[in-house]
Formats: sequence, C-alpha cells, structure tokens
Amino acid sequence: MNYILIVEDDENLALLYQSTLKKRQFKTVIAKNGLDALEKFDEYTIDLVISDIMMPDMDGFQLVESVRASGFQLPFLFISAKNSFEDKKRGFKLGVDDYMVKPIDVNEMLLRVEALLRRAKIVSSQKLTVGKTILDKETLEINDGTRFEMLPQKEFLLLYRLLSYPNKIFTRQQLMDEIWGMESDSDERTIDVHIKRLRSRLDDNPDFSIETIRGLGYKVVVYS
Repeated sequence: MNYILIVEDDENLALLYQSTLKKRQFKTVIAKNGLDALEKFDEYTIDLVISDIMMPDMDGFQLVESVRASGFQLPFLFISAKNSFEDKKRGFKLGVDDYMVKPIDVNEMLLRVEALLRRAKIVSSQKLTVGKTILDKETLEINDGTRFEMLPQKEFLLLYRLLSYPNKIFTRQQLMDEIWGMESDSDERTIDVHIKRLRSRLDDNPDFSIETIRGLGYKVVVYS
C-alpha cells in the first residue's frame, strides 16, 4: 500500500486531496509546510509527494530541493496557484516530476498520481519479485518456486514492506504506524510476534532473510 505525503497549508484542500486518494486505497500523511514534511520522512516511508509551493517556513521549491539533495528519488507532484512558465521551469529543474495549476480536477490528480507511481514501478497493485520469490498483493500469496502459500494479511503487509526496501532499517514503531495504523491499541511487541512467525514460515527461503537490528528494528537482506 503506497504512502502519499500531502504538503498543503490550506487545510480544506489537504483534506480534499486526502479523501480522493483514500477512495483508491492509498494511505496518506498530511504536512502543513516543508519543514513539517521533512519530519514526516523520518516517521514514514513515503512513496510520492503532492506539494503546494507557497507555504510558510519552507516553501515547495525549498522542500523538493532538500528532498533531492538527500538522495530521495520518489515522484513529486506540485499543485500550485503559481502558473507562470518560470515557476514551472524552476520546479522541473529542481526535480519535480509533474505540475498542476490550481484550481484542479481531483480526478485528474488521481490519474497523474497513478501514472507517476507506475513510472516509479511502485504502483500499489503490483507483484513484488525478489529472486525466485514472488509476493502478490492482490491475493496475499507468496511463491518461492517450491512453495505456494497465502499469508495472514498483517504478516504479508509486513513482509511486503520490508522487501520493498532491502537493507532499509524500519523501527518497530514505524512498522506499527504504517501497517496497524497510528490509532492502533497494539504495542510494538506485536511486530516481534509477526516477525517470528514470518521467520518460521520462511526459514529455508533462498532469496532473503529478515535481520534484527539491535536497539532499532528490522531490515531484509537480499541474497545476490
């Protein structure tokens, strides 16, 4: 499930974008300006950014410049009232992937988001392949060439998230927030229980292993 960061200081617009995206099963995070957005990158694994330009404290231009300077190559969509060629030129030169001028049709925004995600090869309905192992998000099934099994939903989503970002360390809290939701009453030990079950199921998988990073959380190591 893709996480989309909405950076917009107009609360009504942010909620409109969020509502539209949720109808397509996207998870969303809202930030009120660029500085707030950068903090969200520490809390979530963001797959795409939708951002206004004119915002207090840190504007959209400064945000995309900071994100690109940090090495993040995720898709970036500007939605702004700034409609001059020079503004668009500046945005694209800084690393924006697409640009819409307010007021917008939210259905067109959705089409552009899906196109950007397809281009980035992280569209939410895709199958994830690691070596000979294939995870199918539509059916929650894993196939490693010798075994075909349907996983419980939370176990599947946990494994899918880890495998989507090999060698990236996820904290327990980050995984809880992304998969169980920030309002969940479950505690971080739930992650340990699910990781233990996954390891038991996949202890002979030749393509990857789930590693514990002491004091931090977990990551997946993919074998070459």
